This record gives sequence, C-alpha cells and structure tokens, in this order.
Amino acid sequence: MDRCNFSYINASKEKNPMIKLTTIAMTLLFATTTLLAQDMTKAAEVSRTKMDVLSSKTGTITKFIDTRMPALKTSFTRAETRIRKVTNGSSTDYFYQIKKRTKKDSSIIASVEYSDVLEVIKAVKTLQIDAEKDIASKPYFIENKFITVDGFHVGYYIKEGKTWWYLKLKENDITNTLYMSSGGKIEEAFVVAKNKIEELKK
Repeated sequence: MDRCNFSYINASKEKNPMIKLTTIAMTLLFATTTLLAQDMTKAAEVSRTKMDVLSSKTGTITKFIDTRMPALKTSFTRAETRIRKVTNGSSTDYFYQIKKRTKKDSSIIASVEYSDVLEVIKAVKTLQIDAEKDIASKPYFIENKFITVDGFHVGYYIKEGKTWWYLKLKENDITNTLYMSSGGKIEEAFVVAKNKIEELKK
C-alpha cells in the first residue's frame, strides 16, 4: 500500500469519532423534536371540550336546539343560562350553558355536558359539608374546588371568616368567574338543569 492511501485511511479513522458524535447529536435532536410535537398534539386534544368535539365534526349535519333556563343570580350580576341540545349525525348530547357578559360587549360561555352536570351536583353536596367544617376551623385562608374534565370550576374560598362560592367558566380567563351567595344556590341551579335535560331526553 502506498503512503498516500495509508494517509487517507488514517484520516478517515480519525474523523470517525466526530461522525459518531454528530450522528448521536442529530438523533437526539430528532427525538426531542418528535416528543415535543407529540406533547403539543396531546395538549391540543386536551384543550378541546366535549362541546368542541361534538360540534366540530365534519362531513355531517350539526343541529343546535336551545331551551331557555332561569337566569343565574350571582352576587354581582346575572348570568343567562340555557340547555343546548347538539345533534351531529347519529350523536346527540345535552349541555347546561352559563353565559356571562363582559365589559367589552362580548360574553364567556361555559358548556357543562350532562354527565358533568351530575358530577357537579355530587361535588357541591360534598363541598357544602366541607365548607361547614372549614368555617369552624377559623382559617386565615382556604380554597376548595371541583374541576370538570372540560375545565369548569365550582368551589369556595374562605378568607378571614368570609366564605365566597364561585363558578369559573373557563380554565384560562381571569374575567370568567361568577360569585354565588351559597353552595345551595349552585346545587339548586344544577338540579334544575339536570331535571330539564332528563325531561328533554324523553
């Protein structure tokens, strides 16, 4: 073997560690990018509510039928409510909707699906029992809440002896909270909604 060929082989061997490092780095970069894309896809799927999933199906006809319900009397304002029946192809579901108007002449709407209405009723019953115990403990501050899979919050907080019950209509909006005088008022509203949905289902 001549000196030229020998030098070429040695040079190739010396470059191999760099090639390996580059390959490893590229593989790690690709894997990280893929995982990040998967996480973003999952986050997007989680952020879609039951209403979003049902009402955004393509290739079929979507029909909305609203039934007006009594206004929700909150501590500082009134919120409109209704039962919305959504039919998309062969799928039908019912939602208790709570609508709060904002200062910018727009509105925020929570859509609580029927099975979640049942869960909220059960949660509020438990929260009312907890609230009595929490008040008796005379805390400086306590917050206790239930969150549905769609990000609707119901709960209370106690600060310096004062109890505030609230409904948070959307997960990531600071203007969407409604304050209620008691857990009993919340339970009553959701029971009325439950009964109306069951009546409409017949």
